[in-house]
Amino acid sequence: MLYLFLCVLFSSAIFIIFKSFDTYKINTLQAIIFNYFTAFTIGILSHESAINYTELPSKPWFIGAIILAVLFISVFNVMAITSQKNGVSVAAVAGKMAVVIPVFFGVFLYQEHLTVLKIMGVMLALLAVYFITLKNKTDNIKKASLIFPFLLFIGAGVIDTTLKYVQTNYVLSSDTNLFSGILFGLAGVFGIIIYSIKPSPITIRNGVAGIILGVINYYSIYYLLKALDIKNMSSAVVFSINNVSVVALSTLLGVFLFKEKLTSKNWIGIGIAIISIFLITQ
Repeated sequence: MLYLFLCVLFSSAIFIIFKSFDTYKINTLQAIIFNYFTAFTIGILSHESAINYTELPSKPWFIGAIILAVLFISVFNVMAITSQKNGVSVAAVAGKMAVVIPVFFGVFLYQEHLTVLKIMGVMLALLAVYFITLKNKTDNIKKASLIFPFLLFIGAGVIDTTLKYVQTNYVLSSDTNLFSGILFGLAGVFGIIIYSIKPSPITIRNGVAGIILGVINYYSIYYLLKALDIKNMSSAVVFSINNVSVVALSTLLGVFLFKEKLTSKNWIGIGIAIISIFLITQ
């Protein structure tokens, strides 16, 4: 549970950093690229044995790392578009409700066993995410295209599912740091490709923001992989607890750090989230 707790903590910290980007006028794409290469550096330096870079393409997880790197960049852009066209709350619901996808595959692909209490917990987790992200003012969902929230839902779910599949079948415990580092490095390369299409002046401020984000982002993925590696804890439990906890904690941090307003429905959602975590862990 310690790994899962740390994953939730670092994942929620990402929310705080992104929230601060507007305040400090940070170029998001530049920061994301710096973030990926920072995470890449940490992963490489944390790997205990010598690295033969010429052998990396032959690693059983290398193709999976490439696929995940493309997904990381793509889904992030879809998330940005969804927030702009459909609203932040819609983007949050679409991204976090995607926990259904890895839970579904965990049960039917890996024959992971779910008790009645755990199933109830997963259902309540989805309900909690919905209530937590509700706002007083109704988002203009009907007038805006629903294609982007749909793509975000699918993309976020595919990332979690692919991460679980690659981690389970191809990544050794001793390779966790190396896999995480290479994954982020490849994402950084794809980020540069996107940046080269429409470049903008690079600033020290964007670099510093990206480095801070990179440290947090690396450990959010690292501890998620470590949590998924726990033998007596199914991926359904890991993803459910992680996603619900991140939404709930991020919401509370938004209240205390950014003075965001919570409705009564939001508080109900936080209460449901706590109950769902209790049921899932039984």
